[in-house]
Amino acid sequence: MKKTKLISGITVIVAIMMISIGMVIQNDEMSSTINTNVDLRDFKIQNMAASTNMIVKKPVNDSDTVKTPTEATNLVLTEVQMETAPASVIIPPRVEVYEGMTLEELAVKLDRNLGNGIVAGKGSLIATECINKGVDPYVAVAILLHETGCRYSCSSLAKTCYNFGGQKGSPGCNGGAYKRYNSIDEGLVGFIDNLYRNYYSKGLRTVATIGPRYAESNTWVSKINTYVAQIRAN
Repeated sequence: MKKTKLISGITVIVAIMMISIGMVIQNDEMSSTINTNVDLRDFKIQNMAASTNMIVKKPVNDSDTVKTPTEATNLVLTEVQMETAPASVIIPPRVEVYEGMTLEELAVKLDRNLGNGIVAGKGSLIATECINKGVDPYVAVAILLHETGCRYSCSSLAKTCYNFGGQKGSPGCNGGAYKRYNSIDEGLVGFIDNLYRNYYSKGLRTVATIGPRYAESNTWVSKINTYVAQIRAN
């Protein structure tokens, strides 16, 4: 009988100990759960969102708490509109075509010397044709100004038949010996082409060598050189 009571007492004590141990384990698990929730709130969600191109919206009030893992997973994710990096700006190299000037700068300089007549504003056309054909643009404009009087107002030959530089040939302007062109641009291109074909391509590349063949006047070379100096200085 005494042995039976002793065994029953020991059994009760063991049961109580097991219950106590179970409660301690349960409390530890609850504490772990609470700590997990706190860690989730304190975690730098913004940094994680930035690395994934997403933004996580936090509770409006800082006093709000994340109560359960389920609520934590229901946080709203919003797509970030990333700015597009600007394309690299490629600056083209500076291309100098004549006396340290680009083609555009040369055209502007020539325009300053073409007067107010019918060739005004044709600096770009003249510069392009001269550079492409290897004709000195200052010499071309100097001859144009001297032979056609375009320093101020071009001659009647230039206004009527678009003949610049006093070119001879056919079709003739009003049946004469001087050549007729159909437009200002065509006449200017023809004038520069004539300088190239009949002078520059034959090695006559200076005012001094062009003069004897271009004009009979003994003062032609000095007059053209004067125009060239004025164009360069302007």
